[in-house]
Amino acid sequence: MARHFVLNTGAKMPSVGLGTWQSDPGVVGEAVYAAVKAGYRHIDCARIYDNEKEVGLALKKLFEEGVVKRGDLFITSKLWCDQHAPDDVPVALDESLNDLQLEYLDLYLIHSPFSVKKGSSIGNPENYVTLNIPATWAAMEKLHDAGKARAIGVSNFASKKLGDLLAVARIPPAVDQVECHPVWQQTKLHSFCQSTGVHLSAYSPLGSPGSTWSNGNVLKEPVVISIAEKLGKTPAQVALRWNIQMGHSVLPKSVSEERIKQNLDVYDWSIPDDLLAKFSEIKQTRLQMGKFIVNKDSVYKTLEELWDGEI
Repeated sequence: MARHFVLNTGAKMPSVGLGTWQSDPGVVGEAVYAAVKAGYRHIDCARIYDNEKEVGLALKKLFEEGVVKRGDLFITSKLWCDQHAPDDVPVALDESLNDLQLEYLDLYLIHSPFSVKKGSSIGNPENYVTLNIPATWAAMEKLHDAGKARAIGVSNFASKKLGDLLAVARIPPAVDQVECHPVWQQTKLHSFCQSTGVHLSAYSPLGSPGSTWSNGNVLKEPVVISIAEKLGKTPAQVALRWNIQMGHSVLPKSVSEERIKQNLDVYDWSIPDDLLAKFSEIKQTRLQMGKFIVNKDSVYKTLEELWDGEI
């Protein structure tokens, strides 16, 4: 299995990246350092994670020690929901670049298909405003033209919203980063991405088992456990390998050096076709519903509106 996927830009995106969401300050830098030393070449970041400065320090240390060069790494960050105004987009990117101590990103994503007033939080439905996707995307395209973002894409876009963007984009999105794992296989979006050349990248590929707000049952799913036992692998490795065999890159988060290394062991083996077919037996449940976005006073009145019926 190749260690990367080729994007519609021609760039090579590593199949496995280190997720940094919910990685606490004081440990995320060590996790990034350990991951790159172990062989990771993709680090997934976002402005809202509030840890890009520490990630940047770890990257600087890796460069100074000669562990890797900048060109060896694929670094992703994301535009947060209160900076969707066209004039705010380049400012947001510069903030991430400054904290990460980089001159460019390999991939820059619109974090979510909803928008809030500048400087406001996502917890209050009165803060939500209608997202002007064409205007925000045009600003993203300018960043791509300038070379500051070598690829641009989106996150949390269901099929309809992605299709609406493709209809107006001068530069098509290279990636749609979404929740995807054996318990939420994104069948419709998977097919749509394959037909349009947009790469599907899976966040929470293990179901965010450390989260208190998520069921996190991917690693407890009987089919996953059974296949892991038959193959002599961990449930996490099987869940990650399933995504990769489906053509999706994966972004497992961990701050444990042992698990970081285990999560990279997905290349020199595969899930046989007869076992791969058993994943279709798994009951599908979206674990990250985004209920905090939905409210009678919000832009999205129902979960069906938020996810275009893909729930």
